[in-house]
Amino acid sequence: MSSPAQFNPQAFIELALSRGVLKFGEFTLKSGRVSPYFFNAGLLNDGEALSLLAQGYADKLTQCHNVEVIFGPAYKGIPFVAATAVALSHQHGMSVPWGFNRKEAKDHGEGGMLVGAAVHGKKVWIIDDVITAGTAIREVVELLKKSGATIAGVLVALDRQERGQGELSAIQEVQKELEIPVHALITMQDLMQYLDRKGAQEDLAKMQAYRIKYGI
Repeated sequence: MSSPAQFNPQAFIELALSRGVLKFGEFTLKSGRVSPYFFNAGLLNDGEALSLLAQGYADKLTQCHNVEVIFGPAYKGIPFVAATAVALSHQHGMSVPWGFNRKEAKDHGEGGMLVGAAVHGKKVWIIDDVITAGTAIREVVELLKKSGATIAGVLVALDRQERGQGELSAIQEVQKELEIPVHALITMQDLMQYLDRKGAQEDLAKMQAYRIKYGI
């Protein structure tokens, strides 16, 4: 498939399906829930797929405020943030500094946990694939704040729109606790609308049942 002129949910869903990034079936999650779909953005591992994802992130960021630095949590977020910086430059004429973190502190050279653009005194947008429990995002937020950054918001590829530990979704919990906006390129609702348009009633019924049980 050729990439569209602008990111749109259907094109991204179709590309995700073609790459095995998105699968419908029966999948046991870390939470123990049995999900009718699974999303693994790590399989967006070729130029066309990564380009379309980055295009979506870049388009969304142009609608956001305080985009001074973009940041990708190690490891999956590193190619996402690098590609997004390129997309912002090529498609929107915005040269935005970007950086990422190491999993372990470097004890030689420049040292430290952060790589790339300086974040001290900057408003930073974090780019990642999904927020499942929110643990990884909280760790990155803490790391950035200790380095003097202000967290402007978080941008993810997929919002699963299901409850976290309580009545709120994992994304809503992060928004409430950290008092930052969290935006997504596609949602579970987008997936359901896609299945409905394609007449995939069996998969759609499973998605509807799952959302009734766990959704927000």
